[in-house]
Amino acid sequence: MKIVIAMDSFKSCISATCACQIIEDTLRSIQPDFEIISVPMADGGEGTAAALMAARGGQWIERNVTGPLPEMQVKAGFAFFPDTKVALVEMAKASGLELLKPEQANPLKTTTFGTGQLIRAAADYGSEKILLAVGGSATVDGGVGAAQALGWKFLDSSGSEIGFGGGHLEHIVKMSRPENLNLPEIKVLCDVENPLTGENGAARVFGPQKGATPEMVERLDAGLKHLAEVVKEQLGKQIDKIPGSGAAGGLAAGAVAFMNAKLVSGIETIIREAGLEEQIKDADWVITGEGRFDSQSLRGKVVSGVTKAVRQSRVKVAVIAGRVAVFEKDWRDFGITEVIALSDETMDLDYAIANVRTLLADAVKKFAFFRR
Repeated sequence: MKIVIAMDSFKSCISATCACQIIEDTLRSIQPDFEIISVPMADGGEGTAAALMAARGGQWIERNVTGPLPEMQVKAGFAFFPDTKVALVEMAKASGLELLKPEQANPLKTTTFGTGQLIRAAADYGSEKILLAVGGSATVDGGVGAAQALGWKFLDSSGSEIGFGGGHLEHIVKMSRPENLNLPEIKVLCDVENPLTGENGAARVFGPQKGATPEMVERLDAGLKHLAEVVKEQLGKQIDKIPGSGAAGGLAAGAVAFMNAKLVSGIETIIREAGLEEQIKDADWVITGEGRFDSQSLRGKVVSGVTKAVRQSRVKVAVIAGRVAVFEKDWRDFGITEVIALSDETMDLDYAIANVRTLLADAVKKFAFFRR
C-alpha cells in the first residue's frame, strides 16, 4: 500500500512538516512495509516557505529587512530553489502580525516595505519567478510600502514623499515609476475572493484582526479607494474589483499595480511546485488535514486543494484534523472517504493543544485499524 501524507500545519501547535513526520512514524511502527511519502503542504499563509522546502529541498537566503513598523529591523529571508530558479517570499516573515506585540498592531502605521525588500533581494539573487505568499500580514497599505522599497515614489500635494502605513494612502497625489525596475514573473498566492475595497474589502474584513478600530477601518477603506482611483488614472489599471485583490491588506492589488503580478491559487501552486501531483498518481491513500476542519477547509484551503487533485484518480482521501465542524454528507459529497478528529467539543482546548502529538498519533492508529 502506498500512502502519501500531505498535511497542513496545526496553527499554534505543530508545523506541517512535524504533522507529516508524526503520521509517517506512526504508520511505519504499525506497518513497516507501507510505502509512505510525506509532502508537507501550505496554502500561501504562514509556514508556506518551510513546507515547500521540506517537500522539495531548496535554500533559505537570509536578509535583514524593515519589519511591519518602519522603525523595526527583522531577520527574514526567502526560499530559493536552484533547479528551477524559483523564489518564495513569505510576507509574514517581514511584515507579519506575528512580529508585533498586540499593543503595536496599528494598520495606519504598519508597512509592507520589508516585503518589498525581500522581493528585490530575490530578484537580485537570480530568481526567474517569485511566488509571493501573503498570509498573516499586519498591514493595510495596499502594497504601497513594498512598492516604495522597489523604488516607486508616492508624492503628496506638496511634492514630498508620503510616509509609511495605510494612514498615508489618502495623501497620494502623484506616483512615479522607477526607471530600472527589472523584476521576474511574480505570482501572488491568494485563496480569498475579497476585493480591495467595500464591505468585503481589505479594511472592513481584515482590518480589525490587525488592530484597526471602527474609525481606522473607515479611514483605511477610504485610503484604499483613493489609491485605486489614482492607480486607474495614472497607470490605467483597475485594481479594486479584482477577486482576491484585498488579500494581505491590499498587497495583492499593489502587486498587480506596481509589479505586474498575477493572482493565482495558493494551494494549487504549492501542490504543483511540491510535486504532489506526481506522487499521488499511484497512491492508494492520501492523508491530509489541519487544525480545524470546517466549511472554509472546502474552499481554497489545503484539504480542498489536495482532494481536488485526486478526483481524477481512484486515490482515497482521509482527513485528520484537530476538530471537525463539517457534516459527514458534505465531506463525502466533496470526495473525502474518511475523517478522523483528534478531539471534540467536550475536550478542553488547552489540553488538546498541549497533547496534540499524542492525539495525532492516536488518530493515525484509528486510520490504520480501519484500513486493516
